[in-house]
Amino acid sequence: MSPKAEKYRIVHIIDHLGSGGAQEVVCQLVKYGQKQHFEHEVLALHGYGHYWETLRSWNVPVHTLVPSDFARAVIPLIFLKLLHFLARHRFDIVHTHLIGSNVLAAPLAALFRVPVRFTHDQIHDDVRYDSFVHRSLDTLANRLNHHIIAGSDSIRKFLCQEERVPPAKVTLIHNAVDLDKLSPASAPGFRQKWRRTWGLPPDSLVVGGIGRQHYQKNFPLFLEVAAEVCTKFPDAMFVVAGDGPDRESLEDLSRKLGIASKVRFLGYVKELRELYSVMDLLLFPSRFEGTPLTVLGALAMGVPVVASRVDGIAETLEDGTDAFLVPPEDKELFVRQVIRLLTDRDLARRLAAAGQEKVRRHYSAAAMVRQVEALYMKYLPDRVA
Repeated sequence: MSPKAEKYRIVHIIDHLGSGGAQEVVCQLVKYGQKQHFEHEVLALHGYGHYWETLRSWNVPVHTLVPSDFARAVIPLIFLKLLHFLARHRFDIVHTHLIGSNVLAAPLAALFRVPVRFTHDQIHDDVRYDSFVHRSLDTLANRLNHHIIAGSDSIRKFLCQEERVPPAKVTLIHNAVDLDKLSPASAPGFRQKWRRTWGLPPDSLVVGGIGRQHYQKNFPLFLEVAAEVCTKFPDAMFVVAGDGPDRESLEDLSRKLGIASKVRFLGYVKELRELYSVMDLLLFPSRFEGTPLTVLGALAMGVPVVASRVDGIAETLEDGTDAFLVPPEDKELFVRQVIRLLTDRDLARRLAAAGQEKVRRHYSAAAMVRQVEALYMKYLPDRVA
C-alpha cells in the first residue's frame, strides 16, 4: 500500500472497557498499530470502564452503546444500537473481543458486508461451561468471521476440535505485554514509596495476587495458601489487586482464616508497574486461563512466579526454569513452592531473571501487533493512492 493511500478503518468491539486482558490487548493493538496504514476506533457494548480515559487520551474515537452497567434486560437495546452504529459507519475490519461482542457483532458485520471480520478468542472455558444457547451462538458467530486469533494453543485446539473451525481459519498468537510500561524501577525509594502507599511494612516479604475476583482466578485458594505461608513467615504480607463479584466473600474468608491483618485488598490498580515493584513473588492459582498478561507482566518486571500449570501458562513457561508451575487446586504444592522461593532468594532471582529474558525476547506487545496486522493484510485489498 502506498504511503499516501487511504487508511484502513478498524473498529474493535468489546463487551466493556473495565479491567481485563482482552481490554489490554485492544489498547496494545491501538497503541502499536501502524498509523500510516490503519485508523482504529473502539466500541464498548456497555459502560465506560478503566480503559475509557486511556483511549480518549490517545485521541482514539471511543464509543459506548449503553452507558450503564450491564444487565440482561438491555441486550435488545444494545443489539439495536449496534445495528444502527454499523449501518451508519463503514469499516474495513470489525475485530471483536470477548464472547458477548462476538455473538452480537459478527452476524451484524456479516449482514452489512464488512469486508474483514476477525475475533480474538482469549479463553475457551467460559464458553465450554456456558449454556447450550451461548455455545451455539458463539459457534455461529465464529463461522461468520473470516479469521479467529487464539490467545493460546489450548484455545486453538478447542476451536478446531470442539467447534470444528477449520484449522486454516485459526491463528495462534500468544498474548504479550507492553514492555514500555513494564520495566523495573531504578529510582531510589520507588519500592518503599509504594509500600507505604498501600500500608505494607518496608522489610516484609510481599506475595501478590492480581485478577478479577471470581471463580476462574481461584482467590480462595490464594488465601488458603497465604494462611499456610504465614505459619512459616509470620511477617509476610499479601496484596490482592482487582475487582469482581467475589470481593466481599474473599474478605470474609481472610477473616475466617485469621489473616485479615495480613491481606490488603487494593481494588483496581491502574498502573501495574508500581504494584509489581512492591512484590517479592506473584502467586497465580487460576483454574483455567488463556495466556495471562498478569504472569508475563510480573516476569517482565523481574518478579518470580508460582502459577497454575494450565493452558497458555504451561505453553509459554517451563517449570523450574523460568517459573514454578503447579497443578491447579494442589494447595500443598503451591504452599511448598511459595515457601521455597521466599526462603531461597537466590533461586527466586534466577527464575525471575530467566522469565524476564523470555518475556522480553518473545512476548512483546509491539511484536504481537505486527503479527495481527500481517493477518489483516492477508484479507484486505490493496489500496493505491
